[in-house]
Amino acid sequence: MDGMNAMDAPLAGVAMHPLRQIADRRGAVLHMLRADAPWFSGFGEVYFSEVALGAIKAWKRHLRMTQYFAVPVGRIRLVLWDDRPDSTTRGATQVIELGRPESYMLVIVPPRLWYGFTAIGSGPALLSNCANMAHDPAESERMELHEAADRIPYRWEA
Repeated sequence: MDGMNAMDAPLAGVAMHPLRQIADRRGAVLHMLRADAPWFSGFGEVYFSEVALGAIKAWKRHLRMTQYFAVPVGRIRLVLWDDRPDSTTRGATQVIELGRPESYMLVIVPPRLWYGFTAIGSGPALLSNCANMAHDPAESERMELHEAADRIPYRWEA
């Protein structure tokens, strides 16, 4: 796997918090985010991104939005790249694998980090994002995979 190990060198501003799973024979209750959590910065919208096995959803960044990611169904590989001029981790890449059951966590992605993700494992995944502001296309940027090949030091597995 390319990039840094998520536990050894997180990017500046990225945080990870284990999430509670309350399971019984009927299924599970999966916690994600509470308004009284010390890391919660406000509510804008919640959306879900379905990720087909083998699909790559990359690259995107938000200029003002903080995102709170969790994966309640399946597993994903989330890749973050820092090109923020004022960041102590500028130029670094962080790779985080998250999803149930063993890596159910909240990943907080601050503004201005490039990110992408792909489903890993045996089937599709569902990423939930509780963003701190409503979506505004004017505050986000995209970079196609072919454009990023010479810029972002991460190569998606085939």
